[in-house]
Amino acid sequence: MPLKLYKRFKRDGGFILHYRGTVAGHKCRGSTGTADKKIAARIVSEIENRQHKRHLDGPQEVLTFPQAVDLYMKADKVTSKRTELYIKRLLVHWGDKLVKEMKAGMIKQSAIDIHPSDSGATRNRQVITPTRAIINHCADLELCQPIRIKNFKFDRKIKKPILVNWLDTFCAHADPKMAALALFMFSTGCRISEARRLEWSDIDFQDRVVLIRKTKNRRQRLPHMPARLLVALANLPRDVQPFGRSEMTVRLAWDAVIAKAAETVPGFPRLTFHSCRHGFATGLLRRRVDVTTVAYLGGWKTPAQVLKTYGHALKDITLTDVLIGEELTRDTTKIAEVLLK
Repeated sequence: MPLKLYKRFKRDGGFILHYRGTVAGHKCRGSTGTADKKIAARIVSEIENRQHKRHLDGPQEVLTFPQAVDLYMKADKVTSKRTELYIKRLLVHWGDKLVKEMKAGMIKQSAIDIHPSDSGATRNRQVITPTRAIINHCADLELCQPIRIKNFKFDRKIKKPILVNWLDTFCAHADPKMAALALFMFSTGCRISEARRLEWSDIDFQDRVVLIRKTKNRRQRLPHMPARLLVALANLPRDVQPFGRSEMTVRLAWDAVIAKAAETVPGFPRLTFHSCRHGFATGLLRRRVDVTTVAYLGGWKTPAQVLKTYGHALKDITLTDVLIGEELTRDTTKIAEVLLK
């Protein structure tokens, strides 16, 4: 049965032509976006052709990239505003491109076109990873073929972690809210996006735990609050979210504290929000906490992820002391006797 056009009137007295009906067993309904009957008829004809083609050849023949993005977003796969921005750029680049026509080489070239002067890490994060995730989500729904795309190679830089002495200096120059934010991210391993979503109802002061609801890997967790963090949070006003301002506002306030600290502590380094998460992992690893436990406490998907990113924290040659006993190797007299033989 062909699709039928009908008028849907607007408040100003005008109208838009909509369509509805069933084509090849699939119910169709929507707006043509126009009041011109000839244009609307052409639009409806194209929709009917696509539905017939989908029925005969399969959904992969008609799935467009915007449709794939829509399915991905409806599945609640996006966990941050930043990722939404990346996807908006991809939509602008690809337009109504059929997913089946998006080959791995084309996608890698799109990363170069969108980020001509940026590093391989940026191209991977902002183009390769989201594009691959969107297409493979639709592949899981049996709407297209899965895709494999190799990431760009890039030089991995060891990010400097926040350690306790840096944290103490930062807190000494910060207002109570910024100090509590730094303590929170360092003590729990939370990302800035997770901290900004925190509600007072998520904080259990009696059991000293915090419920982190919407994490990057979609696993809720309950990090412990050390006494210093508990006190810092308890002294914040309760009429607003603990850290619920925009990321840009928080970033400006963060940088202002660092600049203030640098005035009194020459050479005080500018470290980022994520350096707190690095500090969480690095600090635990240096205290001989096993990597599986670190991954669990920080909400990493696997211990391998922790090792890949924070393995530099284990490059301590003195770890071999434990093989034959720390007492012997730290006894300088006995060491001297051995060396003099």
